[in-house]
Amino acid sequence: MTELPGGTWNLGDDLTVTRFGYGAMQLAGPWVMGPPADRAGALAVLREAVALGITHIDTSDAYGPYVTNELIREALAPYPTALHVVTKVGARRDADGGWPTARDPESLRRQVDENLEHLGVDVLDVVNLRLGDAGGPVAGPVAEAFETLVELQRQGLIRHLGVSNATAEQVAEARSIAPIVCVQNLYNLANRQDDELIDALAEDGIAYVPFFPLGGFSPLQSEALSAVATRLGSTPMSVALAWLLQRSPNILLIPGTSSVAHLRENVAGAGLVLSADDVAELDKIGR
Repeated sequence: MTELPGGTWNLGDDLTVTRFGYGAMQLAGPWVMGPPADRAGALAVLREAVALGITHIDTSDAYGPYVTNELIREALAPYPTALHVVTKVGARRDADGGWPTARDPESLRRQVDENLEHLGVDVLDVVNLRLGDAGGPVAGPVAEAFETLVELQRQGLIRHLGVSNATAEQVAEARSIAPIVCVQNLYNLANRQDDELIDALAEDGIAYVPFFPLGGFSPLQSEALSAVATRLGSTPMSVALAWLLQRSPNILLIPGTSSVAHLRENVAGAGLVLSADDVAELDKIGR
């Protein structure tokens, strides 16, 4: 078993996860629709993630749809006690591959039931309420949707709650209704709109889970990142992942891949130690 970079983070109760996790989105087919081209390879990636010591897998029944969760169940059930699967509800897939919102109470209850069924569990470790749309966070109230998940939590179907694709105001509104253990938003070296939110969550012991750790860079930003990586004898992805782990102790990583080799490279690369000068240079990318 590999010693994973970043150590662990306690999401609450006995739910401790490795800060280096795995995002299962890429296991579905093109555009996150349909089955993977290499089913055996997808199963191998999941099993390798657990073999490496990863205890945090991020997923959603919307991936496929249903495909990714069924792969997770096939590859890993019965699940190791230390392994925790985090899922999302609040959006569905249409025939064109779109992500229409589905946050009315009936839809949310059905999505929770489907996640339970396809993952093959009696209770979901963490459920994130996906807000906004495919373009990013959208301001607006979250009470009705979040209260629906709180009720399902009271019924024993969900252990912990979080929010995804949320504004800082929506995070605050959700927290005013019930405790959350994580926020999952777009964030990386080039997209640092959540800097203040990350620091505030860290003070309160709440995890922040960035998606697209190497997405949304302009050509000049990519060039700057590549220059630092070349100087360190590493890769841009490794530097970006290492920067996130060093950015704040409450940041949990969920980089995705459908390749065992790439998964191993991500784990090794995230262990890169950046000096204060490296971090100062990298910080200029997002400003």
